[in-house]
Amino acid sequence: MKAPAVLLFLLATAPAAVAGSFTPPAGCEVYMTVQSKQCRVSNHYRCAADAPGDQWRADFDQEGMFFQSRINSEGEWLESYDIDPPVKQTLDANPTDPASFSELMAQGLDSYAFGLSDSTGERTRVRGQDRLTGKTWVIDGITLKETEFQYTETDLDGNVLRQSRGNEYISPEWRLFFSGPSEWTGTDGAPLPLDGSPVEFIFPGEPGFASTQPIFDCDAVMSQLDDPIPAQEAQSHDHL
Repeated sequence: MKAPAVLLFLLATAPAAVAGSFTPPAGCEVYMTVQSKQCRVSNHYRCAADAPGDQWRADFDQEGMFFQSRINSEGEWLESYDIDPPVKQTLDANPTDPASFSELMAQGLDSYAFGLSDSTGERTRVRGQDRLTGKTWVIDGITLKETEFQYTETDLDGNVLRQSRGNEYISPEWRLFFSGPSEWTGTDGAPLPLDGSPVEFIFPGEPGFASTQPIFDCDAVMSQLDDPIPAQEAQSHDHL
């Protein structure tokens, strides 16, 4: 089977990304870099060939690029790529209750229920909700609204695979979710506290724009490698 073009791009560029500057695929443009807690930096970009409102995020830790995802204007997770090992995950067609950024903004609450499939053959079901708490935060000069979220992911037989709950931040302007303090629980049932909150927002022309080098909490993260953070949970759920 021929590897997806985006996955080939990731595998080809991830080692070189350690050099310090991210170059997106041809026809795409980075518009924002976000330095976050837990030793992660994310480059957000848009591609001319995608549907209007779609946008990508490429995540880097100290080892280089480890994750990438594409969402649409409603915040639905259309596709994602783990780098090591390489796995592609996609949103199944015809979700029971599609995630809706518009509904969250208009009503203060949005529920969702949908299926996911990945390149290993795993198929899962996700149910959850986002709720505006009414709180507003200003982080590095950017005004964000706080949300409270919870979701459960099961296999097709209903067995719980993972759960997460906590808070995130959203930008109505960019229609993006950013990580906040939360906890993630896997099949072992032991909650793992996480906080990948944004610390710095960097734009074109500013020092650190398109950086691939995280700068916050990296010593702390490196000292805890025996209990690594799940790749997809290190960032906002983006309606996983």
